[in-house]
Amino acid sequence: MNPASGASRSPITRSWKRIDRVTNPCSADPTQSDSCFFPVAACSGRNAANAATGGDAGWTAQSGTETDRRTGASSNLGFRCVDVNGNPVTPDGASIVITVTQQDFASLPVQPAVAHAGPSVGYLPVGMDLIVYAEATEQTLDTTLLATPVRVRATPVRYHWDFGDGNSLDTSTAGRPYPDRDITSQYAHEGWYDVTLTTTYSGQFSVNGGAWQDIDGTITVDSDPVALYSRSFESRLVDPNTAPDDAETLDLPPRTPDTEGPRAESPRHRTA
Repeated sequence: MNPASGASRSPITRSWKRIDRVTNPCSADPTQSDSCFFPVAACSGRNAANAATGGDAGWTAQSGTETDRRTGASSNLGFRCVDVNGNPVTPDGASIVITVTQQDFASLPVQPAVAHAGPSVGYLPVGMDLIVYAEATEQTLDTTLLATPVRVRATPVRYHWDFGDGNSLDTSTAGRPYPDRDITSQYAHEGWYDVTLTTTYSGQFSVNGGAWQDIDGTITVDSDPVALYSRSFESRLVDPNTAPDDAETLDLPPRTPDTEGPRAESPRHRTA
């Protein structure tokens, strides 16, 4: 499978278009020319044969064109039949079943979800709820397989949050920003932590505009970590004539091995 987005593409492209009638004289005999992949008459004949035996109908004819994007030159690929799911057949009528495997799915450039954690100021008081949520949407990617257009749909179905202190959480929902508290955690100690998100995607594929079919297996995609400082505050007397923002600096310490947050005493994994 050759991904058609997110990676370098071949300058040669192939496209197939549905046709109802063929005037090319070689279409009556696929042995006359290599450009005649399969006679259109065989498509309707295959429907009739399948109807008689209880097989699938819905076979249609397509004409193909190969184009060099560098020069604009194009050539005729001839004709072929495709079934209701967009799968073509060989010149002798054998079905070519196109499928997308989990390995194919994993090779596509599915974009990671965007993870959000904590307030925008970059720190969170120790013991306060850390609210996290993900921006994750369904993605559609175009690729080709056996010179046939294939569309793949990636749908987020599961989210794994690692809070950097040993605690983690799996959920089937993406969560929502404050003031909602769909997905939360807390830090018991002061220090820097990385919140990381891994999203599980299920997949479906459509061959040549045909019906959507499930991909067997899922893939996981890691998001960029969100750095967060868990800050410990102590109660103290302040000058009533001084604004609170001026009473104490909120500068965060540089991230060094000494300022890394310790792990929780009893880390746990939750599932929601």
